[in-house]
Amino acid sequence: QVQLVESGGGLVQPGGSLTLSCAASGFAFSCCRMSWYRQAPGKERELVATITRFGGITDYANSVKGRVTIFRDNGKNTVYLQMNSLKPEDTAVYYCNVPAFSEDPGSWGQGTQVTVSS
Repeated sequence: QVQLVESGGGLVQPGGSLTLSCAASGFAFSCCRMSWYRQAPGKERELVATITRFGGITDYANSVKGRVTIFRDNGKNTVYLQMNSLKPEDTAVYYCNVPAFSEDPGSWGQGTQVTVSS
């Protein structure tokens, strides 16, 4: 079955940087686009970034564009999210998923908490 394990979150000061990782298993990783999502307390989950199968095309939410880079290593079945110039409003639990799987509640991992605070 699909398993997604996010890591790399933490507490960081405004203006700081973090790189999140998501290790995937249970499916052919290179088959699929991958996305990062986030959910802040009291808010709906939102799409942050998407990358195509071999990384040729990426897309970002306006709220993170220019500060975030999504990339992947198909040899390691891992997708990454590099975040720079972090703001308090970036505070959320960050998740990765295959967009095509996202309607299945069982496909989601535990996420990784990012807290931006001084």
